[in-house]
Amino acid sequence: MAAGTLYTYPENWRAFKAQIAAQYSGARLKVATSAPAFTFGQTNRTPAFLNNFPLGKVPAYQGDDGFCLFESNAIAHYLSNDTLRGSTPQAAAQVLQWVSFADSEIIPPASAWVFPTLGIMQFNKQATEQAKEDVKKFLAVLNQHLNTRTFLVGERVTLADITVACSMLWLYKQVLEPSFRQPYPNVTRWFVTCVNQPQFKAVLGEVKLCEKMAQFDAKKFAEMQPKKETPSKKEKGGKEAGKPQEKKEKKKEEKKEEKKPDPEEEMDDCDAVLAAEPKTKDPFAHLPKSAFVMDEFKRKYSNEDTLTVAIPHFWEHFDREGYSIWHSQYKYPEELTLTFKSCNLITGMFQRLDKLRKNAFASVILFGTNNDSSISGIWVFRGQELAFTLSEDWQIDYESYDWRKLDPNSEECKTMVKEYFAWEGDFKHVGKAFNQGKIFK
Repeated sequence: MAAGTLYTYPENWRAFKAQIAAQYSGARLKVATSAPAFTFGQTNRTPAFLNNFPLGKVPAYQGDDGFCLFESNAIAHYLSNDTLRGSTPQAAAQVLQWVSFADSEIIPPASAWVFPTLGIMQFNKQATEQAKEDVKKFLAVLNQHLNTRTFLVGERVTLADITVACSMLWLYKQVLEPSFRQPYPNVTRWFVTCVNQPQFKAVLGEVKLCEKMAQFDAKKFAEMQPKKETPSKKEKGGKEAGKPQEKKEKKKEEKKEEKKPDPEEEMDDCDAVLAAEPKTKDPFAHLPKSAFVMDEFKRKYSNEDTLTVAIPHFWEHFDREGYSIWHSQYKYPEELTLTFKSCNLITGMFQRLDKLRKNAFASVILFGTNNDSSISGIWVFRGQELAFTLSEDWQIDYESYDWRKLDPNSEECKTMVKEYFAWEGDFKHVGKAFNQGKIFK
């Protein structure tokens, strides 16, 4: 069974497809949608994210074993079960047919019609009228197909229903008023049936059908335009020497803007509106300063002998009030198969904790062999609480582990620190031989 994290932003209908599929299949899917877990325009531009998803687009999926996927249809397919994908070759082909139908026949006219009503695209009467006609065409096709069917393929919900319903979500919420949808009762019956399934509702919540067709909001559109013009304003501030007063007035503002990445460069207009997220505070800001310099210890650990230099330095300078030491144990050893996949699971967790590095250090070890292994580690965090609880960004993986706070003055703690930091020792609490380790620093 698949298990991993879906990176996206709130209300992304493309991500809904994968989330609903996971509800049906039972896949363990964690969703990182907002700061600090995921900030669109920031997190997806980091080297760690781009290393796995070169386009920097969302939704993006990373399995607990390190397996990565982008493109919403591929992610939804991967998280589905055989019933959703189509239980026979013919059914599977039909599911793919409707998934393609959604991409080519539904999304283009739906976007052209809906986007102006959300105030994120300039209204064009000719384009909107053409979009309405195209919507009528695909509704007629669906209505005919559903005349004798409850669902698009077979007698149960499949990925075809999930994909088409999500693609039509904004149509039904914004513009398909009763008079417009009246000629297509089978489509509306099918859509209402889908969105009221428990698995759909767990993701979408209550879906209220449009009562009155939304129109272009010129005021809303005008209000949203300054955000799009930010890059050109910055260019003018730097290039047009003939406007010194304007340059002076905007100097401070521009400096702040330059620090803000513009998420709209990476996504379409509709997604850009839904992706705005506020900045977050430092999760450790409430803690007093500590005399223990984590970076200094990390340099010792990286460049000098672990047993004779790094570990003695650690205990000599360790601040027992300002930092804490924890033991972690992976909860699902029965799911660990090939050792390289297990190591990818550790590496994937480290990558998702990139912003924690400044205030933490860890040595996580894989013990055993293929199909008979375990994962455990020693973590050092700033503060006395488990650091993962301070930020949603750090909660993606930690629930897959059991955590136990150690007493820095105990012999047990000192032995564990020595063995895990040096990757050698008896490891009596494990019962398996050392295979390989990973360092988070």
